[in-house]
Amino acid sequence: MIWSAAPAADSTPRPVSLDEAQRTANDAAGWVEENWSIWLSNGLRMILIVVIAVVMRSLIRRAITKLIARMNRTTEHLDGTALGGLLVNAERRRQRSEAIGSVLRSVTSFLIMGTAALTVLSVLKINLAPLLASAGVAGVAIGFGARNLVTDFLSGVFMILEDQYGVGDEVDAGVATGTVIEVGLRVTKLRGSNGAIWYVRNGEVKRIGNLSQGWATAGVDIQVRSDEDLDRVRGIITRAGEEMQKDEPWNERLWEPVEVLGLDAVYLDSVVIRVSAKTMPGVALGVERELRWRIKQALDAEGIRIVGRPLDADLETAAADPAAAVAAPSALANPASPQSQATVPIPPGPTLGK
Repeated sequence: MIWSAAPAADSTPRPVSLDEAQRTANDAAGWVEENWSIWLSNGLRMILIVVIAVVMRSLIRRAITKLIARMNRTTEHLDGTALGGLLVNAERRRQRSEAIGSVLRSVTSFLIMGTAALTVLSVLKINLAPLLASAGVAGVAIGFGARNLVTDFLSGVFMILEDQYGVGDEVDAGVATGTVIEVGLRVTKLRGSNGAIWYVRNGEVKRIGNLSQGWATAGVDIQVRSDEDLDRVRGIITRAGEEMQKDEPWNERLWEPVEVLGLDAVYLDSVVIRVSAKTMPGVALGVERELRWRIKQALDAEGIRIVGRPLDADLETAAADPAAAVAAPSALANPASPQSQATVPIPPGPTLGK
């Protein structure tokens, strides 16, 4: 038997000669020597960019915090004074300043760190065009999907910056009315008159009526008989208002004397006298109730009776006409009338034969 075997492939690595190893080491050393300066330069640039970004972010955030704190300290010396009562309260200032500071710090961090990240990528020779294009497409998609959230956020930012309302204000937001208990960048919490808490999205608010800023007006209508002495009635109402302004706590809630504006309406048997008073914001309803109470007592003490509003003119005419409910006479009611004769059925005639 003749055995013929092909030389099998040697799977064991051949020993590297000293010349080959030396040549490979020289090539690696030469490549490192050529590129180490670039690596060192790029590394130092990236470290410098990161350090500058961190330092700038820290300084700007600290400056924003000090600015917000200084804004709060400017009105601290007014607390407890008459002017301080017209300004926003401490809780409102604190919440508004915190919201503004949070927004400014977040925007600052996003701009500085985002710019630093893009600069580092450019140092690494990474093509930013595809990245920016992808980010733009993703931003458009997220913007369409979360447009309501973005609208609520931007509306909340401008509401806080413009100081449209704050904690403790009585506001009419269109969709709900109540006292503001919390102001957020996305949602505002209102407590209604029945105790319910309303969560109002800032983007849904189209108008705001703030009932707690500046001053309010309390208006009362007094209706008396038309034959009363109006000058005497005016004097009685004025004295009642002066006495009310001297008593606690109405002396603080009434900012101006009670004023009799004049006749608001004139009827056949009565007249309506309009009374107005400038009050603290948010207490006009209570002032109106107390003013009605005191005016009623003062008029009763002087023998002047308050009357009710007359009925509508159309209703009075209808009630005064007794024939309005009687139907008009009909011609068919008379048997001798032509109309009644025409309704008599025709008697049947003789039957015709075939």
